[in-house]
Amino acid sequence: MTTTKKPFGLTARIIIGMALGIAIGLLLQLLMGKSGDFTLNLGLFEFSFKAFFVDGIFEIGGQIFIASLKMLVVPLVFVSLICGTCSLQDTTKLGRIGGKAISLYMVTTAIAISFAMFMAFIFAPGEGVNMTTSTTFEAKEAPSLAQVFIQMFPTNPFAAFAQGNMLQVIIFALLFGIAIALSGEAGSRVAKMFEDLNVVIMRLVTILMNLAPYGVFCLLAKLFATMDFSVFLNIFAYFMVVFVVLIIHGTVTYSVLLKVLTGLNPLTFLKKMRDAMLFAFSTSSSNATIPVTMETATKKIGANNAISSFTVPLGATINMDGTAIMQGVATVFIAQVFNVDLSITDFLMVILTATLASIGTAGVPGVGLIMLAMVLEQVGLPVEGIALIIGVDRLLDMTRTAVNVTGDCMVTTVVAKSEGQLDESVFENENAGRKIEEIDFHHLKQ
Repeated sequence: MTTTKKPFGLTARIIIGMALGIAIGLLLQLLMGKSGDFTLNLGLFEFSFKAFFVDGIFEIGGQIFIASLKMLVVPLVFVSLICGTCSLQDTTKLGRIGGKAISLYMVTTAIAISFAMFMAFIFAPGEGVNMTTSTTFEAKEAPSLAQVFIQMFPTNPFAAFAQGNMLQVIIFALLFGIAIALSGEAGSRVAKMFEDLNVVIMRLVTILMNLAPYGVFCLLAKLFATMDFSVFLNIFAYFMVVFVVLIIHGTVTYSVLLKVLTGLNPLTFLKKMRDAMLFAFSTSSSNATIPVTMETATKKIGANNAISSFTVPLGATINMDGTAIMQGVATVFIAQVFNVDLSITDFLMVILTATLASIGTAGVPGVGLIMLAMVLEQVGLPVEGIALIIGVDRLLDMTRTAVNVTGDCMVTTVVAKSEGQLDESVFENENAGRKIEEIDFHHLKQ
């Protein structure tokens, strides 16, 4: 069977779908006017543009796309988390080095999403839109923080899967993955099965992400058919808040942590990260950038391969600071757009969920939107709000992947330094390492 290559890449097709959706939505808005509908008398019946297009074709297409995002959440998180924790095969690495790396990755992610939500709250990019959906929001009694932690642990993991209780799914997956890693030969066989299953699920993600241009077209066509022009400014404000927070986190936060924990020069570190960040930006995939990240960590920064071969692949799996920043800003933005007040407990839930879910966010383009669907559902916000931001998400995805890769190398440097496995003469040497085009990718992937 032969496959034909599409004339446009996924990014271009999403942009085309977005542009067509906006154009047709605005055209329908002009046709329907203040009455909210445009009808043609065809003799035996009247043809309603709103009923056929807005509430018909666009509603069906958009909701199918939203449903496909929701469908992937539980299996993607569960399998990816198990694969991530299974990478800790060496029990000694499960101890000291693994503890350091995982703790640092979790801390930077928590800082990232907390800072992102704070900035979104301060600049309020979605304020004043007051959109509505068919979703109704009923005030629920907020559980205590203690109860939140208690409810993280499932009494029945299969019930957690069925109900989509992601905190319980995450906790069970972490415990199950660690058990597999510590179960010797039997665990290795089970781990191989989950690795194969992960490949299949990633392929499913790719298939469904190819529906994104059509889903975006339908969602935006419906939105812009009834939306005020002022929302354009809100989307631009959202983009700028996410972009600025990404830049600050990737330069300032990582630099401060590097200086405090190692005493090394952050400017030297950022200069050496230039090629890896560029490659990550172009691929939008932490996994695809692993060869370049490994090369940078060992040949340019001076981390011992015994450290970097463990922390870099682990970071590509669990370090998703850029995605967490997008989720934090997007959650606040969508809440403001739909005029929903988030409580302190909701904010804490978003921080906790996104931080833990970052472990299960695979390092491939587009998965961040699926994780965002999960975070929105956790605090009762309409997943339809993703349509507002998906058009600019790919540009942000490229930037946040560069941030993620920088975080991987920062943590690798800190862990290597603390273990006495960092060659500082290499770190200080400006000419250390090779350029991207000189790297033997096949060898590094083995």
